[in-house]
Amino acid sequence: MKRRKALKWTLIGVGGGVGVVALGGAGTVAYFWADAKLDTSGKVDFATPLAIPPLAESTDDPSGARVFNLEIKSGTTPLRDGRETATWGINGNFLGPTIRAKRGEEVAFSVYNGLDEGTSIHWHGMHLPAVMDGGPHQEVEPGGSWTPQWTVNQPAATLWYHPHPHGRTGNHVYMGLAGMFIVDDEESEALPLPATYGVDDLPMIVQDRNLDGDNQFEDGGSFLSMQGILGDQITVNGTLGPYVDVTTRLVRLRLLNGSVSRLYNFGFDDDRPFQLVATDGGLLPEAWETDRLQLSPGERAEIVVAFEPGETAVLRSHPADEGYTAPLGRVNGAADLLDVCEFRAAETLTDDTEVPAAMGTAPDLDPAEAVEEREFSLSGFNQINGEAMDLQRIDFGVREGTVELWEVSNADGYMHNFHVHDVQFQVVAVDGEEPPPRLRGWKDTVQLVPQRKYRLALRFADYTDPDLPYMYHCHILAHEDSGMMGQFVVLGEGEEIGKVPAAAAHGDH
Repeated sequence: MKRRKALKWTLIGVGGGVGVVALGGAGTVAYFWADAKLDTSGKVDFATPLAIPPLAESTDDPSGARVFNLEIKSGTTPLRDGRETATWGINGNFLGPTIRAKRGEEVAFSVYNGLDEGTSIHWHGMHLPAVMDGGPHQEVEPGGSWTPQWTVNQPAATLWYHPHPHGRTGNHVYMGLAGMFIVDDEESEALPLPATYGVDDLPMIVQDRNLDGDNQFEDGGSFLSMQGILGDQITVNGTLGPYVDVTTRLVRLRLLNGSVSRLYNFGFDDDRPFQLVATDGGLLPEAWETDRLQLSPGERAEIVVAFEPGETAVLRSHPADEGYTAPLGRVNGAADLLDVCEFRAAETLTDDTEVPAAMGTAPDLDPAEAVEEREFSLSGFNQINGEAMDLQRIDFGVREGTVELWEVSNADGYMHNFHVHDVQFQVVAVDGEEPPPRLRGWKDTVQLVPQRKYRLALRFADYTDPDLPYMYHCHILAHEDSGMMGQFVVLGEGEEIGKVPAAAAHGDH
């Protein structure tokens, strides 16, 4: 992959955080400041039907488990003007199939690494044993295989899977290794929500990329950005300039911010309202109507949009509502206005679905039951509580069956967010106040607005292992890869914190 020529910059204090000034002088900074805002509204040629990832095939083994075979491989994809771009994919050349399983099912995977370097598959948002998590301790060597197996034990939700090799996650996701993992359950299947996959229930993996003159991915960080790559090309399910032919009045969009660093503030070009029906961990108790929905990298949301016969509407990412300390926002994409996908409604639309008054279950953790309170402060590019990640250091242990309260804050002016493996958490409060409606469902990833304190309640259940840890980290992948990550173990009764096995600590497990 071609790399953008490195640019020199130096860090300075800005607004309590860190800013950046090019060594070329104030004139250079002024030029790039003026050029920093990206506006593609009305400029995208929506000429390609939205690709719908195929549902992953599976077989049943003698024990009754559903077995999925996943092959990680390199290939090429004609992304722009019919010219080939070097990409990576899972069971294909770019991205991966949608895995779909039902609560209570036993699932098993055979993950083969056909790349020439180690990688892994992490099941983002999934509740499962640490040894099956697919984090940096389960890296698969080139030519090797990994065979995790577990019982799906959580409510219906839109999850996803992506690599998690230590220090290289951003590059592997950017090259194309990502896919959705949809969990179903009987309760969700009984609801009248749009549910026909690829018709009125659409996966939407939204990612940005930069393409050079040879149509290859440029993976250098954007100039002045403190987040890494901010691409000027927006893909959905790997499609540039996608459109959808709408045949139903209501359409359910499973939005995934699959970018390595970019924030999206989703809304439509005509500011039409839509219904938020689910967050990271599943369906909300009732829908919330809005016309904007901000998602940081790794976050998911399900929205239901209504269309009228014969109309056209464009899904956009609008300038950010919050998330930065001025003047850092503009050079980190906060002012960008980006066309994402066009929806073309047929002259006649079927109308067989609705958003019900009651859907999922509200988070029900009681902060008064917490047995431990912890604080996490994210700062710079690579520090949580003043420390960078060490694969051999277990930062702390939690007790199985208990509830804890974690207070998480962004200590500088950059965008950070916070993702926890294994559990879905409840946002109890933001700066002591009730969280906004978009944060009141189950979450596993939350954006951290600078200087605000996010109080999270987490319950650790079912799986224990004193030696193999789960991760918590910023999901801005340049930050994660630089070391903005820690790890914890879940302990059973009488267990104490152990030691990460040497093979796992070095990525050879």
